[in-house]
Amino acid sequence: MSSSTISSTVELLDDNKVKLSVEVDEAEFDTAIDAAFKRIAKEVRMPGFRPGKAPRKLLEAQFGHGVGREEALREALPDYYAQAVVNHDVDVIAPPDIDITAGQEEGPVSFDAVVEVRPVVEVGGYDGLKVEIPSPTPSDEEIDEQIDRMRQQYAEFVTVERAADDGDHVTIDIAGTHEGEDVPGLTTSDYDYEVGTGAVVAEIDDNLRGASAGDELEFDAEHPDPDEEAPLSFKLTVKEIKEAVLPELDDEWASETSEFTTVDELRTDLTNRMGAMKIAQARMALQQNTAEALAELVTAEVPEAMVENEIDARLQDLVGRLQQQGIDPGQYLAQMGQTPEQLRDEFREPSEQAVKVDLALRTVAESENLLPDDDALTEAIDEMAEQSGQDGAELKERLAEVGQLSALRADLGKRDALEWLTENVELIDENGDPVDRDALEIPEESAEEELAEEEETVDTTVEDSAAEADPDDAAEEEDEAE
Repeated sequence: MSSSTISSTVELLDDNKVKLSVEVDEAEFDTAIDAAFKRIAKEVRMPGFRPGKAPRKLLEAQFGHGVGREEALREALPDYYAQAVVNHDVDVIAPPDIDITAGQEEGPVSFDAVVEVRPVVEVGGYDGLKVEIPSPTPSDEEIDEQIDRMRQQYAEFVTVERAADDGDHVTIDIAGTHEGEDVPGLTTSDYDYEVGTGAVVAEIDDNLRGASAGDELEFDAEHPDPDEEAPLSFKLTVKEIKEAVLPELDDEWASETSEFTTVDELRTDLTNRMGAMKIAQARMALQQNTAEALAELVTAEVPEAMVENEIDARLQDLVGRLQQQGIDPGQYLAQMGQTPEQLRDEFREPSEQAVKVDLALRTVAESENLLPDDDALTEAIDEMAEQSGQDGAELKERLAEVGQLSALRADLGKRDALEWLTENVELIDENGDPVDRDALEIPEESAEEELAEEEETVDTTVEDSAAEADPDDAAEEEDEAE
């Protein structure tokens, strides 16, 4: 396909669309007709010729010149369109509407392709965002609660002569029925039940709170199955109430139940381990919550085509993960009680938010001059090539051929935009108190693990970009779009 024999122009239209006008000279299109007749020759049998070997003139005489031209238009136009998209660096987000304006019968071919493109959105106030994240520092209360949970593992249960309360273990006889019939698993004697767990239905806990040994309780409870209108009926006899008595919090207990000899050593270890966990949680929340806060600044309606593309991508990802686990997607939906349409509806809201984040990050990258220049882009491609065992120049050429250089530049800009935002937003914890950024620093012993995770993320990006640079894959995608 010679660019000198194919010319194209681009015109901005309203409603976030552009019109690509493409002209293909007669000689260039004749090569497409010739290729079309070669395909036709493989599908028909002509006396005296092997399949695929019948000459074009004979086929034209037999079937008419228009058959080859029609086939050429059907097969070649998507390639001409794709080349125009690459030449003009058009960021398309939907299949085009193509109108052939000349050449359907003879002569040079011309067509217009009207296509929706990715919009530019306004993101007012992104430089003053306030983002809430969980506190990266464990509180004394949280450490105390963790120690109490450890002590509860060694608790002794002592019978008490008082009303039951949350945390008590009560011995009960229980009989559960539904419409007069015993319910399997809800009728037993001397059952040990911890008040406040909600292990069966909430009404059991509601009635046991304040009950004493010897009490007989009768009540109804809403059936957990929403399709069942009739309630469950219960009869309970409270036989005994036991209170959990925790062991003394002293060095002797610490040395007997842990690797530490003192409570202070145990507490220090818990503080360090919980601190590392809370830092990891806070760092994850920082990116996620910053993206969500940014999405809320996008007030413009996002293109439906982008939302549908995002939904499709999430569905494909789900199907792929299910198949990797040997699970049939259809059976999975049946087990979940969902239809494909319901699953698409479930993915719509997060997909809309993902599109808003994409558009907003692009705006921030442009506004803050975070898009990589040509040298930085080449350096990034060289790094990608090295990690995937390719030649940097060859990879860059393939990316250029399929129009992926701008997409890669945008992805790198979005990455840097999110990093810029996370470094500049105002941080508060769940109580509204300011969060010191130094508290988000990863402990030295966890730094290597964090670096490994980041490298894994980069590797995934490299694999995706390298796949997008495959011309065969790109051609298949264009065919699907057409």
